[in-house]
Amino acid sequence: YELGLIYKVVIDDDRMVNIDMTLTSPSCPSAAELPGQVKNAVAAVSGVREAKVASVWEPPWDASRMSDEARPGLDRW
Repeated sequence: YELGLIYKVVIDDDRMVNIDMTLTSPSCPSAAELPGQVKNAVAAVSGVREAKVASVWEPPWDASRMSDEARPGLDRW
């Protein structure tokens, strides 16, 4: 979340969580794992019935989406 990859989270009345997220680029080395990790982490939260993650590319990610807390760890100011 701190990297600015999560664009939208919608929680339905039936406790279904829908997440729109992006990656830093379509060729991101974590593209195969990261959406599944997000889905599993959200689905493990008490009260969540199910989680779905959609990969989106608009708007494109850039470093300005990172939180101030994430920047030092990645040497981005």
